[in-house]
Amino acid sequence: MKALLFLGCTVPVRNLNYELSARKVCQALGVELVDDPALACCGYPLKGSDQGHALVIAARALAQAKAHDLPLVALCSACAGTLAEAEHHLAHDPAAAEAVNRELEPLGLKYEPGARVNHLMRFLLSEVGLEAIQAKMSKSLEGFSFAPHYGCHYLKPAEVIGGLDDPENPQSMGQLIAATGARAVSHPRLKDCCGGGVLGADEELAGSLAGAKLAELNELGVTAMVLVCPFCNVMYEGQQKAIAKRLDTKFKVPVVYLTQILGLGLGLSPDEVGLKLNRVKPKELIKAFKE
Repeated sequence: MKALLFLGCTVPVRNLNYELSARKVCQALGVELVDDPALACCGYPLKGSDQGHALVIAARALAQAKAHDLPLVALCSACAGTLAEAEHHLAHDPAAAEAVNRELEPLGLKYEPGARVNHLMRFLLSEVGLEAIQAKMSKSLEGFSFAPHYGCHYLKPAEVIGGLDDPENPQSMGQLIAATGARAVSHPRLKDCCGGGVLGADEELAGSLAGAKLAELNELGVTAMVLVCPFCNVMYEGQQKAIAKRLDTKFKVPVVYLTQILGLGLGLSPDEVGLKLNRVKPKELIKAFKE
């Protein structure tokens, strides 16, 4: 089984632990990730100010993916959502497709409908399957509890992403957590936004949104929060110390990627899934799975 990996901008720069653990997990599950150095940005950072050129950037990636004739999988929820939305838009709007192709022509590229875009976690669930993933687990994470954070782009827009999850009652991350033997913790703020979307415009508001969930999970005493998006990581891990200071409180909630705990369950070591690269160290996990 092969898939074309879309790394995007943020993961290679700020989230090497995510990329490392994703590659290791895919290898363990029999999924070959194909790299194309020509793949660049998804267009998301430009959408708020120039939707037309953002669509051209996304179409460039879609054209490159179509040329590989492989599913395009992203580690970032914003990348996956942006590319899936662009594919949906262009496939249903011939005039828009014609316009982006005029821009792509000098690059020797042409958008054609049919690119298969997905987030890596949804791809593993739909193509490898929950039972097959669970059957590969060689170490149990029983006794640990993890709070999934779905975020906005992982679930919506549902009509574009597909029916794997109900955006009002998401289950997929919890299912993958449970596959490791750990407990997936449901909580009142399960579907809340991390605040990252307004960080550049209103840092205080963004911090209050992330801080409310961090405070809740700190009170629950979970082993860690589990993420599938580097932008959410910026808020919950990268900004955690600053948020606590701004709110004049104290909390220390370890933040891990879902691929990291899947990797531990698949028999990989903490170093192999990059736990030492996490800013807020999940000390319980590192100690328990230390070689």
